[in-house]
Amino acid sequence: MRPWWMVRIGLYLYDMLGGKMSLPRSRGLRASDKAFTSPLKGGKSGFVYSDAQVDDSRLTLLNAVDAHANGAEICTRVSLDSARREGDRWTATLSDGRTVEARALVNAAGPWVHLMLNRLGLNGKANVRLVKGSHIVVPKLYEGDHAYILQLPDRRIIFAIPWQGGTEIGTTDIPVDAPEDAQISDDEIAYMCEGANHHFVKQITPADVTYKWSGVRPLYDDGASEAKAVTRDYVLELDTNGPPLLSVFGGKITTGRHLAEDAMGKLGPELGLKRRPVSRARVFPGGAIADFDQFVAQARATWPFLGNDRSLRMAHAYGTMLGEMLDGVTDEAGMGADLGGGLTEIEARWMRDHEWARTAEDALMRRSKVGLHLSDEQRTAFEKAWDALT
Repeated sequence: MRPWWMVRIGLYLYDMLGGKMSLPRSRGLRASDKAFTSPLKGGKSGFVYSDAQVDDSRLTLLNAVDAHANGAEICTRVSLDSARREGDRWTATLSDGRTVEARALVNAAGPWVHLMLNRLGLNGKANVRLVKGSHIVVPKLYEGDHAYILQLPDRRIIFAIPWQGGTEIGTTDIPVDAPEDAQISDDEIAYMCEGANHHFVKQITPADVTYKWSGVRPLYDDGASEAKAVTRDYVLELDTNGPPLLSVFGGKITTGRHLAEDAMGKLGPELGLKRRPVSRARVFPGGAIADFDQFVAQARATWPFLGNDRSLRMAHAYGTMLGEMLDGVTDEAGMGADLGGGLTEIEARWMRDHEWARTAEDALMRRSKVGLHLSDEQRTAFEKAWDALT
């Protein structure tokens, strides 16, 4: 079977399994799809399908915000030093010097899942393989908000995605022995540049790279011989030899809610809790927005001094919480000093007081991506201003 037919069948199954969706169904490229085809060189065949996008750091943060609103204590920059079973409780020692008790532990340490088991003096039956995925960002290769999935001569695929005013290209699949080994290499950068050049009219070199990073995927080890063939599914392992311990092997951000529901399905009965799988319809804090474009228009009418770019960024980041942050603010002066890139004192304080930002880098890179658009001098100035916040 030809590869393009395999793609078409896969997209057909994608549509069928998706059931009733608000997104358009997949289709073949048309002659009128100039916005999709003109940035590419060579053939005009291909397929178009719709998908969702997410800001991974904001999604992770909003999970914590939601948990905190429901009684959880969020402790950033605190690690578990040790834990032991004592009767029907776990007694855990934390790096901030505290000792806490818990009816159960969940080991969701990702790439460090086995390190955590070792720290607890236990062994797990399942295993993970660590696979490095690297990304680069280059100046914009095309106009539009669409992304590309491109197949390379070695049969791998890479993505090209609009990101922070440029084009993000990724990713690789390279086995590593430890999480700290996930550092992007010159060979990977060259590989992704060559992959992009194979398809795009606009050509790039490693010198064009404006930003780069690597992540590590803790993939459940299913015995596959190649890293790219390892399953992206997850396995939950429950140890009930005393107060329960649930360890998570594998998983990814797109299946996070499903994984959490499964985790409670396993752990709940051990704690006398009934699982209530209601998270599919649960709205994240700030997310109760019926029409985002209308919400942005309303935000611009309410706070015109934000400007178009900043209002869009803040609407994406905070949603309806923007009203709480800017309550009583009627002009630019009410935002406080601009600390760089349009990130003002009022927003910096919000990150510190409501989002557990502890350092300037937390605010610039982990809570936002404003730091990507600042010079070294501007980042240094922001760090001084951050330290001076009261």
